Order: sequence, then structure tokens, then C-alpha cells
Amino acid sequence: MGVTAVATVLALSAAACATEATGEEVPPYAVATKDDPAFDKTFRHEFADVDGVRMHYVAGGSGTPVVLIHGWPQSWYGWWEIMPALAEKHTVYAVDLPGLGDSTGSPSDYSKATLARYVHTLVADRLGVRDAHVIGHDFGAAVAFHYASQFPADTASLGYLDLPLPGPAVDAATYRSMSWHIAFHSQPGVPEAMVGDEVRDYLALFFPQVSYGGTAFGGTSRRSPFTDAEIDEYARTYTRPENLAGGFELYRALDQDVRDSAAAAPTPVPALLLTAQGQVEPVRASTAGRLTNIVRAVDVPGAGHWLVEENPRFVTAELLAFLDD
Repeated sequence: MGVTAVATVLALSAAACATEATGEEVPPYAVATKDDPAFDKTFRHEFADVDGVRMHYVAGGSGTPVVLIHGWPQSWYGWWEIMPALAEKHTVYAVDLPGLGDSTGSPSDYSKATLARYVHTLVADRLGVRDAHVIGHDFGAAVAFHYASQFPADTASLGYLDLPLPGPAVDAATYRSMSWHIAFHSQPGVPEAMVGDEVRDYLALFFPQVSYGGTAFGGTSRRSPFTDAEIDEYARTYTRPENLAGGFELYRALDQDVRDSAAAAPTPVPALLLTAQGQVEPVRASTAGRLTNIVRAVDVPGAGHWLVEENPRFVTAELLAFLDD
């Protein structure tokens, strides 16, 4: 039996066990949190229709609104470890980007400016939130930037986590040369053909590469900050062919992303910049002229790309201090 088939059987078995225990069927999007009583106490899964896409998000807490936007190869679940602490003082909305996670339907394209418009329609029009603190990681950081650029009146502040911004300072060709995986994921059709039957294995091998001390940072570490359960959850969503292709489309949109960032209005909203250890200056340089009000920029100690998973305590403290300032 192939790896993908095994992962599917395990996911179905988990859902079946939950059904036997509770007498109620657990929907796939809830399997990862079904055994966490704090989730049901604080958070809920919700869906909303946005321009032909059924967007999934998780909401909970009370206070000023905070929107969390994931990158690749994650989903809303990438924020789960720090969401309870944020929800003590804020209303948290962790969003699955269109075509990813448990959002269904395809966006008109996967440029980060376009995705920002989908997120804004969800947040501002469907949820009625027009004073959001918008925080993004990886490609989600570029989505968050375009949200703030396009809708500054609806953006209270911007959290920008560990992404060189495609744009005037880093063109698409340079961006693709930064890592083998960026060039690979950018190829039309090739990554789907190579990864499609072995999604979980691919993710399990990829996560350590861009972790602290991994090969992407010049090291040799093979340590992953992700648990087997976390990898299972991401594999559950990216095993779907349309989700896998949508994730790679994030990379194929780099040329458009560069053009959009070059044309975007600089955003004056207060911004927090968090990066992998040793990367704050290169990332700051990539945002030059676009984020004009960076109030704090700092490396996350002992973290590679996966800031939340590798140093959740530090990231939580920085976000809370920024949000409550």
C-alpha cells in the first residue's frame, strides 16, 4: 500500500474511532482538534462563501480582531499552538487561503494581491471586521502586506513573518534561485507528478530542511519541529490533488507577485517583522520602500523558517506585546 493510501486509511480510521466514541461523525476538518477540549471551549470552525470559494476559518476569543494567514505547506493549523494565548485578549480568525486547507474552490489566481482581496472580503464584508491586526507567515506574509497596502483603512497593524518579499528588491528569477524548492515548485506540472503519490513523505523530508540548522540554512540537521500528528494534518489537506496544485501555484505566481509588489502602495500601518535567526536584515531589505512603519524587527532565537513551531513562546510574547502596544 502506498504512503498516500496509508495516510488516507489512518485519517479515515481516526474519524471512525471518533464516531464510535461520540456517536457523531467528525468532519475531516475537525479531526485534528477533536481530542482537545480547549478547542471546543474557545474556538469554532466556520465557512463563508467568497467569490466562488467556500473559505474555511477558525474563530475564537474576544477583544480586538487578529487575522492569521498561513503559508506553504500549511493551513490555519500552523497557528494552533499560539492561538489560545492570543485569544485571551483578542478575537482570533485563522484563515485557510482559497484553494488550500479546508477551503474549497479555486481563486481567480494565486497572486498574493488577489488572495489578499479574498481574505479582505471574508474579514471585512462577511465578518464585518474593519480594524483587523493582520499577521501572515511565509507567503501569508505577502498576502498580509497586500491586505494592508490595498485596504489600509481596514488594517490596524501588520505582522510580517519570515518571507523575503517578492518585488523591487528581489525579482522573480532571483527569488527562484534562492532555494531548490522554489525553483522546483515553480515548474508547471512537474512537482505534482513527482510529489502527488508521496505527499506525506515529501513534507516530512521538507520540514527539517528549512528548520533551524537545516540544509537550507547551511547546516546538516535533520530534526523536524513538527509532530507526526501535525504532519498528518497537513498531508490530509495537501493529498487532495487540487490543494497540492494550489500550493504550487503560490510559487508559480512569483512573476505576478513581483509586478504587484512593485505597483503596490507602500503601507504606513505599524508593522512587526519576525524572521528566522540571522535573517532579519535580508528580509528587512526585501521590504524596503513597502513597509514604511516597521516598529520592531527581530530574529526569533533558535528558529529557522517555522517560527511558531520552533520558538512558540518567543513568537507569542512578541505578538502580544505588539498587539497590545
